Amino acid sequence: MSRIPEPVQTPEGPTYEGRLLDRVDEEVVDQGAAFDIRTLVTRRGVLGLAGLGVGAFVLAACAPAATGTATTDSSGDTDASTGDSGTDSSSGSTATADGEIPDETAGPYPGDGSNGPDVLEESGIVRQDITTSIDGSATADGIPLTFEFEVLDMANGGIPFAGVAVYAWHCTAGGEYSMYSSGLEDVTYLRGVQVADADGRVSFSSIFPGCYSGRWPHIHFEVYPDVDSITDSANTIATSQMALPEDACAAVYADSRYDGSARNLAQTSLASDNVFGDDSAALQLATITGDVTAGYTATLVVGVDTTTTPTAGSAPSGGDGGPGGQPPAN
Repeated sequence: MSRIPEPVQTPEGPTYEGRLLDRVDEEVVDQGAAFDIRTLVTRRGVLGLAGLGVGAFVLAACAPAATGTATTDSSGDTDASTGDSGTDSSSGSTATADGEIPDETAGPYPGDGSNGPDVLEESGIVRQDITTSIDGSATADGIPLTFEFEVLDMANGGIPFAGVAVYAWHCTAGGEYSMYSSGLEDVTYLRGVQVADADGRVSFSSIFPGCYSGRWPHIHFEVYPDVDSITDSANTIATSQMALPEDACAAVYADSRYDGSARNLAQTSLASDNVFGDDSAALQLATITGDVTAGYTATLVVGVDTTTTPTAGSAPSGGDGGPGGQPPAN
C-alpha cells in the first residue's frame, strides 16, 4: 500500500492535495467522511473504483438530500426516510397525542365495583364483542359501532402503551345502562375489557349509544396498567370519555330504535355539556367513518401520563337511564 503524503503547512493551515484539513490536530486518515469524499471525487482514480462500488457510494453521498423532513420518533431516533407523513412503517403506528386525555368522572353506572355492581370480577369480561351479555342471555339492539382507542404512553415519549387494559361501557339505544337501569340489573352487555396490542390499540364491537337528557352522546372508559389490575377500580391510571361526532349522531337517531335521542341531542351541545364543556371535547372527540347501513367506526387517540395523579371523582350511586327520564348527567 502506498504511503499517504504528509499534510503541507500553509499560512491558512495544514492542507492535503490543496484542501484545508477539517481537523487540524488529526492525521489525514482521520479527517472524517466528508473530507474523504472530497478527496475521492478529485482523484483521477474514481472511475476505476466504481467497479468496487465506491463510485456509487460517492455519487450517493454527493446527491441532494431527500425532500422529506427528518423526523424524530418516540424513541429519540431520527428517521429521514419518513417524508412528510412522519409515519413509522415498522410499527404501523401513526398517532400522536396532543395532550393527556382529560380525567373525567366514571359517572353513576361504571359497573367497576366502585359503587356496587362489579362486572370486572366476572369471567369472560375480556372480550371484543360487547353487544351481548357475558352469558349470552341478552343482546343490545342498535346501529353497529366499532370503537377503537389507541393508547399512548406520554411518560415515555408518546410510544404505544402496549399491555394496558381498557374497560369501556356505554348506554343502550334507549339511553339505559346494563347492571343499573330497571329491568337490566342482571344484564352485562355494552361492557367489556380489551388489552392493548403492540401498537397500543384496542377495539370493541358494539352499537351506537343513545342520547339521554342532559348529556352529549359518549362512551366511558378506564385504563388499567394491565389486565390483572382490573379487579380494583382504584388501580386505574386514567378515566375519561369519548365524545361522538354530531353528524353521525343525527343520522343514527333518525332510526326508530333511538326514540327520544334526536330530541335530547337538539337540547345540548359539546360546549354546554357538563363533561366536555371545558374545551368542547378537544382531546375526546372521536374520528368517525361509516354510515347507518354499514355501521360506524369511531377512533380516538388516548394520551396517558402515569407521572400525573388521576383526578377522576368516585362514581355516585346509580339510577335509571333513558331519553324519557332524567338520569344524573355524567
